[in-house]
Amino acid sequence: MGRARASRSARELFARSAGVNLLALARIFLFGARDVWFVVGLPVFLYANGWSFTMVGGFLALWTIGYGLVQASAPALVRRSEDGLSAEVPAARGWSLALAALPALLAAMLLAGLPHAALFVPVGLCVFGLLFAVNSSVHSYLVLAYAGGEKAAEDVGFYYAANAAGRFGGTLLSGLLYGWGGRRRA
Repeated sequence: MGRARASRSARELFARSAGVNLLALARIFLFGARDVWFVVGLPVFLYANGWSFTMVGGFLALWTIGYGLVQASAPALVRRSEDGLSAEVPAARGWSLALAALPALLAAMLLAGLPHAALFVPVGLCVFGLLFAVNSSVHSYLVLAYAGGEKAAEDVGFYYAANAAGRFGGTLLSGLLYGWGGRRRA
């Protein structure tokens, strides 16, 4: 009792469900995409545009609180289906597409040289936070729906390990980009 069979190969570390494996891969990019700008890039960008330490810290704190509030309300934003997947999977795709489009739009606006970047970037990233929180919540729901009964804890653990890998990659890339590009005024 209480003894699980140990994994014998590296392949067994991956989830048995293709859905869980795809969600884990998405989680790497989801959290990597957030942390690549959130950890180093955004504070440096805001400082370079005249924001004070208190303003930057306050913005990041409010963003984090807002993220939590949106994530808590995410179940009300996504329609539930009887089988737990038929409405949720298309919803996850739609929310993911919207999330991917927003940074592309912000980058295009910056490259076009639109004025007031110090205003539209933080506002855009607040919208990103809303979309991100819903995506994260939907993915967390789906991983539980896809996880198998026998090794559900391992599937969920694998999924959240992917979360950590994404955060590590995003933080590392954020620092590398800062080291490569330095501090430039937008």
